[in-house]
Amino acid sequence: MPANQHRPPRGGIFSWWRQWSKKECTIAAVTLAVLLLTFTLSIISDSRTNANTNTHTDTISEWVPFTPLSKAQQNAAFCLDGSAPGYHMQRGFGSGSDSWLLHIEGGGWCNTISSCSSRKRTALGSSKYMDHQVQFSGLLSCNPLQNPDFFNWNRVKIRYCDGASFSGHPENEFKNGTKLFFRGQLILDTLMDELLSIGMSTARQALLTGCSAGGLATLIHCDDFREIMPKDANVKCLADAGFFLNEKDIAGNYTIESFYLNVVHLQGVSRSLNKDCVARSEPSKCFFPQEFIRSIKTPIFLVNPAYDFWQIRNILIPDAADPHGSWHQCKLNIYNCNPNQLEVLQGFRNSLLKTLSEFQQNEEAGMFINSCFVHCQTWMAETWHSPSSPRINNKTIAESVGDWYFNRKTAKHIDCPFPCNPTCYNMDFGHG
Repeated sequence: MPANQHRPPRGGIFSWWRQWSKKECTIAAVTLAVLLLTFTLSIISDSRTNANTNTHTDTISEWVPFTPLSKAQQNAAFCLDGSAPGYHMQRGFGSGSDSWLLHIEGGGWCNTISSCSSRKRTALGSSKYMDHQVQFSGLLSCNPLQNPDFFNWNRVKIRYCDGASFSGHPENEFKNGTKLFFRGQLILDTLMDELLSIGMSTARQALLTGCSAGGLATLIHCDDFREIMPKDANVKCLADAGFFLNEKDIAGNYTIESFYLNVVHLQGVSRSLNKDCVARSEPSKCFFPQEFIRSIKTPIFLVNPAYDFWQIRNILIPDAADPHGSWHQCKLNIYNCNPNQLEVLQGFRNSLLKTLSEFQQNEEAGMFINSCFVHCQTWMAETWHSPSSPRINNKTIAESVGDWYFNRKTAKHIDCPFPCNPTCYNMDFGHG
């Protein structure tokens, strides 16, 4: 993330889990297997099994290569610029071989020809600019200390390059020479077909996840994901910082509603949105999860900070609503906010909790609403599961999601108001 946190994590950023990965080739398990050769044949067999499993874990690379969609050209499933979309994948092993975790990358949206044209010259609009390898951490990690419940699953990072949460349609492309491809839905359909063909069609367990715009995509497409999976599989969805509120800004304008209206109309997004919602509302309102989450049949877990810095900076206090810059320092670091500003932020938190009150009553739902000044929290080790991770009721996000997914216990955690939680990872954009 392009900023510093207010409370440095104990041991330094990433250091605690990187120590583990530096021991990748540890031979402890192999040595143990050798020592156990002097015991009975059954013990020998068990020890060899354990050794193989541990060696598999230890030799998995942190760096995961980019895989372009094999049928991108055939299906005309293109990024904004016409390049091939793709994903990064690590195969599961052991007990996780038939379990799948998919994580949709975030990165906002483009709402005009100009902004989409600019976007297609970045990794969020073209695979030409994407890293050929990425590191998996947080809920994508293969380290059981960092990712206790999903470390040995098949884990897939889905790259985001369409600018409309995988919901654009080619019927809305311009025929006047503007070379922009609105193929988000085609990309997702083609990707899912490919993953089904390489093992996901026999999944026993599956979790569709996403961060920010990817979290919104997760909610939009959750039930469709459930439909393509085996009927007897345990399928659920996790949206991280994807519950964007339809709130007025501090100047009384519906800035985000206007922005979403342009995104939805530009790319023909309404074809991918909840049909019941679109039938009763202006389609762009159905881009807001609060308008359709009650219609999602698949179990949902929401991870959302009550003081989401992206929403504060773009929904509540966009630059146009603060022409004199009186909120500038507050938007950089929540500890810079004066009492009046904090009161406004508390009001935003209250709006979130009120909007989620019905969802909270859903028996199959899970939630982790902490009082931190942060955005996405599942793909970073220090916010997902580490000694210094944010906690509510002494539970990390990873532990809470695991409790919910495996039905170990109810997982509906709502934090007290800022600044009550000393475990928070609060972003500081004023330094570094």
